Amino acid sequence: MSAGRSENAPLSTRRRNRVQVLDALRSSGSASRADLARRTGLSRSTISGLITELIGDGLVVDRAETRDPGAQGGRPGALLSLDRSAGAALAIDFGHTHLRVALADLSAEILAERELKIDVDGSASAALDAAAELTREVLEEAELTVDDLIGAAMGLPGPIDRATGAVGSSVILPDWVGLQPAQEFAHRLGAPVGVIVDNDANLATLGEARFGAAIGATDLVYVKVASGIGAGILLGGRLHRGAAGSAGELGHVLHDAEGDICRCGNRGCLETVAGAAPLLRLLRHRHGPELTTRGMAELAMSGDVGARRVLIDAGRAIGRSLADLSNILGPDQIVIGGDLGGEGSALIDGIRESLGRFALPAVVGSVELSGGQLGNRAELLGGLSLVIGDTERLSSSRMGVTR
Repeated sequence: MSAGRSENAPLSTRRRNRVQVLDALRSSGSASRADLARRTGLSRSTISGLITELIGDGLVVDRAETRDPGAQGGRPGALLSLDRSAGAALAIDFGHTHLRVALADLSAEILAERELKIDVDGSASAALDAAAELTREVLEEAELTVDDLIGAAMGLPGPIDRATGAVGSSVILPDWVGLQPAQEFAHRLGAPVGVIVDNDANLATLGEARFGAAIGATDLVYVKVASGIGAGILLGGRLHRGAAGSAGELGHVLHDAEGDICRCGNRGCLETVAGAAPLLRLLRHRHGPELTTRGMAELAMSGDVGARRVLIDAGRAIGRSLADLSNILGPDQIVIGGDLGGEGSALIDGIRESLGRFALPAVVGSVELSGGQLGNRAELLGGLSLVIGDTERLSSSRMGVTR
C-alpha cells in the first residue's frame, strides 16, 4: 500500500463517521450522545470525539437541555443539535403559474418563505429574476446572507436532463429549453451557490416521503394533479428519474386515441381529460369564468355535487393509468397531491375505484392509497431535504475535503 493511500484511509473513515452523526442529528432534530451511539452503531468514545470535533467546527451545538433517562436510569444526557449558524438551505418551487421560495436551517425548520403568482411558462428570465429577488427577501427576513447558504434545490414542472441540468422539453416549458437554470439563478444571485435542479413532482415525492404521508415508504408513486399531471417514483428508497429525466410524465400517457390534441402535440393524453383546464371548463358554465383550480377543489370539499362528480371522473381516468403503472412497479404506497389532491379529495375516490377494477388483485391488496399531507409545501420541503440531506458535501466542505 502506498503512503498516499495510508494517509487517506483514516480521513475517509473519519469523514464517513461525521456524515453518520450529522445525518442522525438532521433527521432527529436533537439527540444525546447515547442516542447517537445507538442510531449510528458507533462506539461512545468515537461519538464523544466526533462531537467535540463538530462543535469546534461550528456544525453542532451543545444545548442547555437534558433528556430524561426514563426507565433505563442513568445520568440524563445533554442534548445536541445542528447549529443554525452552520448554514441554511434554500428551496425554489416553480409551478406553471406560481413561484414559492423557502429558507430553512439544517434541521429543516423553515425560517422564511414567500409566494408569488407569475407566468413561469411564458418567461424564464422573469421567473428567475423573481426567484432571485424572493431569495434576497427571505435571507433578509432570517438575518442571513448568501454566504450562509449551503446549497439550493429548484423544482420545475418539466423533465430535467440529468447530464446537463437543462430543461428537456420544448413543449412543456418552451421558454426554458436550452437554459441552465442552476447557473442562471446563481448568476442572478451574484454568488457561486450550488443549485440542484429537478422535476417538481420528484421534489414533492421526497417531501411526502420525508415529512408527510409516505414516511417509511421505499417503493412510492406520488402523483401531482394540478395544471398538469406529473408523478414522482421512488424505487428501493431512491428516486427513479429515467435516462432523460422524463420518468413520471403521467399526464402524457395515452388515454383516448381519438381525444383532444394535447400541448405536447399528441392526441388524447391523460392531461386533456384530467388536468385542471378541462375540468374547469366543465364547471365554469355554472360557477362563472373566474373559477380557479383552488376554488374547484374547495367546492368539491364543501360537498358541491357537480365539482365532486368532475373530480371523481378525473380520478377514474388517472386511476386507470395508475393501475397499469402499479402492475409494472408494484409500489407499496401511492400518494395523491397537488392542488386537486390531498387528504379528502374526491379524486381519490375515483382513483381507488379504477385501481380496484384494473390493477392485479395482489397489487390492490398490497398498495396503500392516500392523499398528500403537505399541500403546496411538498415541493419546498422535498427540496430542502435534498439539500440538507447532502451531509457528506457539508461535512467535507467544513473539513477542507472535496468529493
